[in-house]
Amino acid sequence: MPPSSSPRAVAAEQRPRHFVFVLLDQFTMLCFSAAIESLRIANMTAGRQLYSWSLLAEGGVSATCSNGCVFTVNGDLSELDREDTIMLCGGLEIQEATTKRVLNWLRKEARRGLPVAGLCTAGYTMARAGLLDGKRATIHWENQDSFIEEFEEVDLTRSVFVIDGNRITTAGGTASIDLMLKLIADDHGEELANNVADILIYSSIRTDQDTQRLSIPTRIGVRHPKLSRVIKLMEQNIEDPISPAQLAKEVGMSTRQLERLFRRYLSRSPKRYYMELRLAKARNLLMQTDMTVINVALACGFASPSHFSKCYRAHYDTTPYRERGSHAARTGP
Repeated sequence: MPPSSSPRAVAAEQRPRHFVFVLLDQFTMLCFSAAIESLRIANMTAGRQLYSWSLLAEGGVSATCSNGCVFTVNGDLSELDREDTIMLCGGLEIQEATTKRVLNWLRKEARRGLPVAGLCTAGYTMARAGLLDGKRATIHWENQDSFIEEFEEVDLTRSVFVIDGNRITTAGGTASIDLMLKLIADDHGEELANNVADILIYSSIRTDQDTQRLSIPTRIGVRHPKLSRVIKLMEQNIEDPISPAQLAKEVGMSTRQLERLFRRYLSRSPKRYYMELRLAKARNLLMQTDMTVINVALACGFASPSHFSKCYRAHYDTTPYRERGSHAARTGP
């Protein structure tokens, strides 16, 4: 017969797993609510309290999410129980929300061995704290370009969520549901996780093998395999653009055929479409990093700042310098 469990072991097994949601300024409500509702429904479905949670924020009074709603929290950043799991909730303007006090607190708790998860853009905060060095991670696709430029030591993926040891990151939005269903399944079995998904009307549970963005055909509304391959090549080669002739060769067609393909399905030339991709990445880098305009230009395949500025103005009706200045004015104190 197996040895009987000690009263202390039984008590520990029955103790609810506690999550500490740290609400960073301008956090996204969806990623937070999706996570906490999954836990609530797990408790309801199981008929007992499997999970508990508390809300913390810098200052210990309240936190404002990106849609303007204000949440009263349970307390300030303080020392946690070693059994707690930290859930950082990020959102807009994550650089400003990642304060020195948040970083110092996070490093201290991580040194004590607490698992740390970053929902939505909070992977940035974890990386700034050095918690993702040498780790696999993910972050919302809009923040990937800037993240790659700033944190070369992190193995960034495009997955919906990533669990690497006791470091967890998600891409944001409904990815919080996928993560929590995975944790619930690991803790209490897949049957409970599937029941939670049913109550959430969540019929397609994703794993860490699923990518966060729609497929290219779905995104552009066109199902043409060669067109999809060309666009994928463009997206993978922003810093060193490939010529239309080479793109055409890669998919086994002539440059003229490629031109007709883009005109027919996307109402623009391959060159124009490629330029729009490069400018979109440039705009992301201008908004989300401190990279110089020259370095942004180089990262997006422009040989000179003057050419970059000319193309940027033609597309966005403003210069890169003015774009960055107006963004700083909108987000500044």
